[in-house]
Parts: sequence; structure tokens; C-alpha cells
Amino acid sequence: MIFSSIYFLFVFLPVTLILYYIVPGMFKNLILLLTSLVFYAWGEPVYVFLMLFSIVFNYLSGIEIDSYRSRREQGKKNFAFWFTVAVNLAILGFFKYYGFLIENINALLPLNIPYKALALPIGISFYTFQTLSYIVDVYWGNVPVQKNFVSFGAYVTMFPQLIAGPIVRYADIERQLKERVLSLSKFGQGASWFIRGLGKKVLLANNIGLLFDAVAAMNPGSRSVLTAWLGAIAYTMQIYFDFSGYSDMAIGLGKMFGFDFVKNFDYPYTSVSVTDFWRRWHISLGTWFREYVYIPLGGNRVSPALHVRNIMLVWMLTGFWHGAAWNFMFWGLYYGVLLLFEKFFFKNIQEILPDFVNRIITFIIVVFGWVLFFSPSLGSAFTFMGNMVGIGGAGFMDSAALYYLQTNVLLLIICFIVSTPLPWNYFKRVIVQRGTASQAKAWIVYGIILFLSTAYLVNATYNPFLYFRF
Repeated sequence: MIFSSIYFLFVFLPVTLILYYIVPGMFKNLILLLTSLVFYAWGEPVYVFLMLFSIVFNYLSGIEIDSYRSRREQGKKNFAFWFTVAVNLAILGFFKYYGFLIENINALLPLNIPYKALALPIGISFYTFQTLSYIVDVYWGNVPVQKNFVSFGAYVTMFPQLIAGPIVRYADIERQLKERVLSLSKFGQGASWFIRGLGKKVLLANNIGLLFDAVAAMNPGSRSVLTAWLGAIAYTMQIYFDFSGYSDMAIGLGKMFGFDFVKNFDYPYTSVSVTDFWRRWHISLGTWFREYVYIPLGGNRVSPALHVRNIMLVWMLTGFWHGAAWNFMFWGLYYGVLLLFEKFFFKNIQEILPDFVNRIITFIIVVFGWVLFFSPSLGSAFTFMGNMVGIGGAGFMDSAALYYLQTNVLLLIICFIVSTPLPWNYFKRVIVQRGTASQAKAWIVYGIILFLSTAYLVNATYNPFLYFRF
């Protein structure tokens, strides 16, 4: 089940909200757990048992680690901790990476090990990182162990952010699992977040994605420079509105159920550097790697050589987290190298250049990065990049490029504008903050977005979020 579907919008969500609000407070987490399992089982009927195993295993492991910690049995605590981490990573590794491992063994050695490709459990990267954040924080003594099984299960399975984030660390909502504010005002805030995210996904991401699909399907030799750039920019906009749209919907749903999730995007395409971009893009993933990998390795409080190692390791893992393919690994290393160059060589130059120049340079770097990301292989990525600089394609501009530009120019302009804070700042200043009448106008705007999105979905085919496969 996905948020951008008629069934979710007009059946599952209303029924879940009604059940959630009519039961007493002590049963709200139970309703959230049960409905979240139904939500997940709707599309993953078999893998729901894998999720249940993860809940039970990590719940019991957390209690065991905490008991050893309270009794100061350091050796047993360490063993229990590393065993729990190993099991979680082994499950993630098996479902996500074992096929990639076998393929590379077969390619490197004179072997032909047979294997059957497994469907990737939806959301496994996200809920594995969430359970690991809980285990690590209990091990460190940063949070109290959760002894209420229902509350822990609700944390792991919470359907608003289960499938594609944001990654919610246990420490961030530990108190909210016990008590949270439910009010009409907060529900309204959640509804506005959700509708904005739905509009991003359905009206912008899905439509600009059609341009990318058309360009990606072309024979590389028939792509002109302009065509290749249009395709790359279309994907750049598609993945932003798709992923940030999902995150907005997740944050909105969280507020409807009384939770406050962390913001996951902060207008990343207005960034003035690659460092700035990664402070604004998928913020929850960056925070996770910083808190649980980078800082424990020593962060920047080590020798320059170890600092470089820490940065490159984090970005190699970031790339590999996104998928079992060399292009994802290369994508992570691409950003690791760029961040190092910015830190040690380009910082002074960037401070001299005007912000708009830095924004253009950063945007171009990000576009090339997305080519590595969306390509099925490293070879196809380099071929596409070659088309972007005039190698192996159909010249600078052709009739196909002009057709794609003419038919999508308005949508591209809208995407560029909406990817900046200008429309939202105008909306807040002119409409939201000018009294009751303006509040009514704001909800009229949201009503129009909801109506247009629903009308689109009535005739749309299945439109999953891009990050479902990560």
C-alpha cells in the first residue's frame, strides 16, 4: 500500500484515524501497531513475518543488553550488543546484498554459483537502521530500555514513515511513545503537511518523471546534449519531489497521530556547496551516519589521515546503503571525494564566489551525481554523462530535444520554483498569517491540491515511491 493511492486516502487512513481516536490512550499504540502491520502486509504478506521477528528479537535483545549494563557485566553486554548488531546486519545483507556478492564472485572467479534473486523487503533499510539506533542507544545508556512490547512494536512498524523514512531514531520519540499531544490544531498541521507532500509526489514528481523515462529509454547514440541534460534534470526534480513528498506526508501523518518527526529536507537545490547540500538532503540518514558511524570512529577529532578515512568510509557505506550495485558505491565515493576537496582545497574559493555561482556549480555537481544514481550500471552512467558533454550522442540539439523542451518547459519552470523556499514563504506571508479569512483561503488552496491529486490518481496506474527500492 502506498500513500498516493485512492484506497489509502479514502479507506485505510480514515478507518485507522477513527479507530485511533476513539480508543482510550492506553490502546493507541496497539492500534498503531496493528494497523501498521496491516499496512505492511498489504504489499508484503510474507515479509511481515520478517518484521515481526525483527521486533521480537530486538525487543528481547534490548532488555538483555540493559540487564547486563545495570549489573556491570561488560563482557556479556558487549557480546550481546555485537551479536544483535550482527544479526540485524546479516538479515539486511542477505536480502539486499547476497545476489550482488554472488554475481561478483562469479565474475572474479571461474565459478558459476547459482542463486535465486529475492524480492527486497520494502522498507528493510529504514526499519533496520531504526532498530539499530535503539540497540546502540540502549548499549550506550542514552535511553531507557523499552519494556512495553506494544510500544516498541509501534516504534518499529509505524506506517507513516515505515517504507521510506525519515529514519526516526528511538531517542527522538522515546517520550512520545508514552505520551503525546493530540489536538485539532496539530491534526490540521499534519493534514497540510500531508497534502503538500501528496501534491509534490502526484502533480510534480510523477509528471516530470515521464520526461526522464522517455529520455532514459532512448538509444544512447540518439541522445543529443540537450536531450541528455533534460533527462538528467528531470530525474533531479523527480527524485526530490518524490522523496521529499513522501517525507512531508510521513511528517504530516505523524502529526495526525500526535508524533513529531524530524524534517528530512530543507530545499537542497538551493545549496551553495556539496557540504551544504548534504545538510539539507535526507537529513535523517546523514544524522544517523554521523551519530552512529562517523563520531564513534573519531569524527574530525583525529589525525588528518584518519579524518579522511572516516569521511570516505561513511560515504562508501552511504552509497552501499542505497543499493547493491557498483554505481551506488561509486555515487557514495563521488560525494566523499567532493566533500574532501571542498574541506581542504575549495573552501576559500567558494567564499570568494557569489552565492548564485556556488549554487549553479553545486546544482551541476548534484545532477551528475544523480546520473550515477539512476543508471543501472557504471557503464551506462558514463555513457549518459558522455551524452551530456557531447560524446557518443546526436550532437548538441536535435528535433527530439526541442520537442521535449517545448512540451515540458512550463513543468520544469514550476519544478525549479517550487524546489526553492519562495512559494512557501509567499504562501505563509500572504495567506496563512493574515487572520481567519486568509486561513480559509489557505485551506481552499489545500483543497484544490487534494482535488487535483485525487483526480490524477483516479486514472493513474501504480506509482510507487522511488525510495521503496532502497
